[in-house]
Parts: sequence; structure tokens; C-alpha cells
Amino acid sequence: MSKREDYESRTEALLAPIAEANGVEIYDVEYVKEGSDFYLRAYIDKPDGVNILDCENVSRALSEVLDREDFIPDAYILEVSSPGLGRTLKKDRHLAKSIGQDVEVKLFKPVDKQKEFAGRLERFDGETVTITDESGERSFERTNIALIRLALDF
Repeated sequence: MSKREDYESRTEALLAPIAEANGVEIYDVEYVKEGSDFYLRAYIDKPDGVNILDCENVSRALSEVLDREDFIPDAYILEVSSPGLGRTLKKDRHLAKSIGQDVEVKLFKPVDKQKEFAGRLERFDGETVTITDESGERSFERTNIALIRLALDF
């Protein structure tokens, strides 16, 4: 397990009881470096959507626990937010909740001279993700997928 994965996993374990106490679910936790700064981001969600008060309450409680546990030696910025409408589908549980919804798929390598596709998420397994678009059903190898996110309809 990499340092990043360890920090994310430990943070998620500390966040679980805080999320439950605040009536939200953990969508994702990520530890990333952007420029010269490290960010520890916790994304929370609930069926009717999170609000600023949810984020504030979770952030304060999580900050206290992280200060007490002090397992991340680097200086970092803690952010707690909603995953947003065009949320990234990183984990199997994200994909499972999104079956039947419209998604955008971006690939590392082109398929049929394209790297971006949009369609309805039909199914997935350990090897592939399948969508339906105007030309029919398309399956993509998960190792070739750079990003899958919910499509925004305006």
C-alpha cells in the first residue's frame, strides 16, 4: 500500500463514525499534491444532497480527529465537500449506484479514433465498463479508462 493509499484508508476509517453521526455517507477520500500543496479531500453525500452546514460539521470533527491522530507528517489542506453533480465514478460502489445513468468516459488510448464517449451506463465488471450510445453498446477495458463521470444535463 502506498503512502497515499494508507492516508486515504486511515482517514476514511476515522471519518466513518463522523459521517454516520452527521447523517451523511462517505463518497470518497483522496490525498493529492497540487503544485506545492498537499490536499486531503473528503467527499460526503446524502440522498437529498449535502449543504454547507453538513460540510462544516464534518470538517470540524474530522480536523479534530486528524490533529489528535497526527499520522500525516506533511502539511496539508483539509477540504470536505460534496462530490458534485458531475461526480467522478472511481470505485465499484460508485458505478453500481450509477447504472442506468448517463456518463462520460474518457480513455487513455483512442478506440475507433475517439478518446471521449457519452452514453448510458449499462454494466461493469472487473475488466470492462459497458455503455449504450447512439451507435449501440460499447465496452471499454477498465485499464484504458482515464475517467468516468456522471454527465451533466442542462
